[in-house]
Amino acid sequence: MAPRTQDASPAAAAEPFSILVFSRTAGFRHASIPDGVAALTEIAEEQGFSLEATEDAALFTDEYLDAFAGVVFLNTTGDVLDDEQQAAFERYIAKGRGYVGVHSASDTEYDWPWYGQLVGAYFKGHPRIQPADVVVEDADHPSTAHLPERWNRTDEWYNFRTSPRPNVRVLMHLDTSTYEGSTMPDDHPTAWCHEFGGGRAWYTGGGHTSESFADPAFRDHLLGGILWATGRAEPATPTKDERDDAVVR
Repeated sequence: MAPRTQDASPAAAAEPFSILVFSRTAGFRHASIPDGVAALTEIAEEQGFSLEATEDAALFTDEYLDAFAGVVFLNTTGDVLDDEQQAAFERYIAKGRGYVGVHSASDTEYDWPWYGQLVGAYFKGHPRIQPADVVVEDADHPSTAHLPERWNRTDEWYNFRTSPRPNVRVLMHLDTSTYEGSTMPDDHPTAWCHEFGGGRAWYTGGGHTSESFADPAFRDHLLGGILWATGRAEPATPTKDERDDAVVR
């Protein structure tokens, strides 16, 4: 693989668009949420798209959501939407819109099977915060193209109830020999994407710590996810046959 640097960042599309950042919690609340909102606001300003941030679930209506190309679930937890709001979000994704899940977005809406399929996997638990090597499997994706093949960083590394790999395009996995506490030692995905329900979904397990949102490499990782999920950056998700042919490094 040709060397890559962390200076390269994905470029936003020229056409303006808007995203909604949703950070409501009904369980554990991450102290880093304000840092995440601030970082995403700065990214939007730098890249020329607009952003609204809310924790008001009542805004999940067809009319309100229709203004946004994508919705970021930023460290949400628990049951954050009622049945009507869930139905509106399903219709929203069916229109070809984007979903971006950050960290505890996978610790959200356990009783909503559609959401579990959208996010790709549900949270199971985590060890202590510690450094680990993140291995980039897909260097062509806009959320990973700027990263080294092995990215050593400190975060809270989620274990998941099941591996998302059969149903998604895995972008990065954890080298479980470089930290303690994985319950998925043979294959531990930590970032992925897929087309689902008419739209696109992208998820990253990073983002527990406030320091994550100050890291230029992690910020570019988020930007690339947003641009891909909203259809502003390619490549498109490969077919299932192409995923099955991929070799995990």
